[in-house]
Amino acid sequence: MRIEIRGTIIPDDYAEVYKWFGLSYTNPKSITLPDSKEDVEVDINSLGGDVYAGTEIYTKLKNYPGKVTVIISGLAASIASVIAMAGDVVKMSPVGSMMIHNVSTYAEGDKNVMQKESEILNGFDQTLTNAYALKTKMTKEELLDLMNKETWLTPQEALKKGFVDEILFDDKKAPLLVAGFKMLSKTAIDKAKKEIAMEKEKEEKTEEET
Repeated sequence: MRIEIRGTIIPDDYAEVYKWFGLSYTNPKSITLPDSKEDVEVDINSLGGDVYAGTEIYTKLKNYPGKVTVIISGLAASIASVIAMAGDVVKMSPVGSMMIHNVSTYAEGDKNVMQKESEILNGFDQTLTNAYALKTKMTKEELLDLMNKETWLTPQEALKKGFVDEILFDDKKAPLLVAGFKMLSKTAIDKAKKEIAMEKEKEEKTEEET
């Protein structure tokens, strides 16, 4: 069975909005694993996204009783790199890349709020190193240092550090790294949901009139 992880990693309740805008996305409910223990191949090309959604997908794949092979065909960045760590075997395209960095968020408030947010983010960073450490056998200190620097890894670097087990093919082209991204804000999501609801209401009224 083949599963594709594309675009932004989003919570399930964002899916309707991303679909409405025609944006590429992956949410936890879209990851359906077979009831049998057949081998699963997971193809990843994603800039990352929501931590909660990403860790749910990681846990789903890691908990699957069959063999999971991850193919990084393009980019596995941010939380998508964590999802990649769920593979029993992880392979990367010779023109693929991986990026790991600290967890980030949006926050506003006084110094107490900011201090609390900082503590939460630090906790998430510590937690995500568990996934990297299980795969690479690197220490948490080493991983936190890489995350703090926002580290972009070529296939050769990812292989050397243990993030991947194999580089596909025999192509020696240099990887093309992609800049960071921004998820749709909660304000934009809420506004879009209202627009979708209004559009559906208009369609229902039109159907009733006809």
